[in-house]
Formats: sequence, C-alpha cells, structure tokens
Amino acid sequence: MPARSSASRRTVLRGAAAAPVAGLGLAACSAPDGSGSAAAVPTAPVDLGAESEVAKGAAKLYRDHNVVVSRGKDGELKAYSTVCTHAGCPINKLQGTTLICPCHGSEFDAVTGKVVQAPATVPLTKLSVKAANGRIVAGPAD
Repeated sequence: MPARSSASRRTVLRGAAAAPVAGLGLAACSAPDGSGSAAAVPTAPVDLGAESEVAKGAAKLYRDHNVVVSRGKDGELKAYSTVCTHAGCPINKLQGTTLICPCHGSEFDAVTGKVVQAPATVPLTKLSVKAANGRIVAGPAD
C-alpha cells in the first residue's frame, strides 16, 4: 500500500474546516432581512413625502427609499443614502440626527453624512434634494 502524504491530508482538512466559517462571514454582511442582497441607492428622483415632515434642526429616515433628509436651522434640506458604506447594509435606525447601522454598528451624522463611529470610514453618499409643491424629492447627486 502506498504511503499517504500527511501534508496533503492536513491541507484538505484545513480547507474543509475553513469553508463553513467563510460562509458565515458572507452571511453576516448580507442584508438584515436575510435576502442576501445589499440595499440600493436611489437612481432616479423619488417623492419622499410632505415638506413639513422634516422640522428645522431635525432629520427623517425614509426606510423604504434608503434615504435620510435633514433640515438645517436655516431651513436648508440635505439628503444622503442610508446604505452603509462599510458593508452595504440598509441603515434602519435614526436617533436624533445619528444614523446607526444594524450590521456592524457604524454611525453616521444625518446632517453631514460623515462617519461618527467605525467600522465605516467613508461618508454616506450625498443625494440631491429639493422641495417642490410642498413635497420633498430626492435622487442621485447632480
């Protein structure tokens, strides 16, 4: 009977043991709804709702469109995608003007789009936003 190489047996066993762990890593970065797909940034203008929904100095999260809109104390509207720049998860929690990603805990300022807590290092994608006929409309940046 020929001698078997213990090195090749170890290589096979190591590969078999690592495969399930690698799969878990992918699942952890999937969308929280279990769909396995990341959230989408609006690619066309979207009517979000009444302009009165966003008070001065506040922000409103539009989960269905992956958008957050804030209004400065001067009345200026700003909008950002709420797709986390770390792993593409949809951000579904807004506390005051802080967005909190459910996947890995990244936090973003809804007024500036800047990262306030890692692991994300890249700011949120800025979107165009305007008030038209009493409605807030947001879409891709101009």
